[in-house]
Amino acid sequence: MLIFIGLGLYDEQDISVKGLDAVRGADLVYAEFYTSRLMGATFETLEAFYGRKIHPLSRQQVEVDPSWMEDALDKDVAFLVGGDAMVSTTHLDLRLRAAQMGIKTRVIHSSSIVTAVSGLCGLQNYRFGRSTTIPFPYISRGKRIIPQTPYQVLTENLDRNLHTMLFLDIQSDCTERYMTVNEGAALLLEMEQVAGGHLLDGSLGIGIARAGSDDATVKADLLSRLQSYDFGGPLHILIVPAKLHFMEAQALAVLADAPEDAVKCAD
Repeated sequence: MLIFIGLGLYDEQDISVKGLDAVRGADLVYAEFYTSRLMGATFETLEAFYGRKIHPLSRQQVEVDPSWMEDALDKDVAFLVGGDAMVSTTHLDLRLRAAQMGIKTRVIHSSSIVTAVSGLCGLQNYRFGRSTTIPFPYISRGKRIIPQTPYQVLTENLDRNLHTMLFLDIQSDCTERYMTVNEGAALLLEMEQVAGGHLLDGSLGIGIARAGSDDATVKADLLSRLQSYDFGGPLHILIVPAKLHFMEAQALAVLADAPEDAVKCAD
């Protein structure tokens, strides 16, 4: 059996009791940490707390050549991921591959940033549209390229009066690099400039850092101002809300220190 186990938001203690029992009872334990990270725990801390040897997997081993899954044909194999176990389409793909191989699967859920943002900043969870990721710019043929997909998704959501959750890129090739809210806000505004739009002029943004930790930071302000706010260490996430319900506006003022001039309430 292949058991997908979500580890939660921040550190080794965020795993559920059910998940911890499954890790300790598995024959083999694998993990991937390129789609998300537990910033409050090291790899060694996880192994010590779970009491198990963990075999880390690369993107190649998860998405291209997951030959390790064959172990689950006759063993109980735990597959650990940050956040919830099935938020990433990468993990759904693995579950479908397992089904094709005749491997039984089980999912043990945990807390996820997808649901945590509502509790942290006060936006109503049913008002979120499609989420997207802001990638780091890259160089192609000597030209700096900024993918426009995040801006397109944001535009579609705002047209439907829906909030947008923008995941921020993680790079882990040679050295780990985590995009900040500041960089994400700046890139969004740059995308709009490239597109020739004015949708984000005076637009509100919400930055969240280290969700699940004791020192989580939640700040709402104009996107242009968020570029200079100090959110501290990773992981960060950016939200651009649609028109606010009056309770959302009140919550942002109380929970995210939103200045009055940045909050626009619904009629």
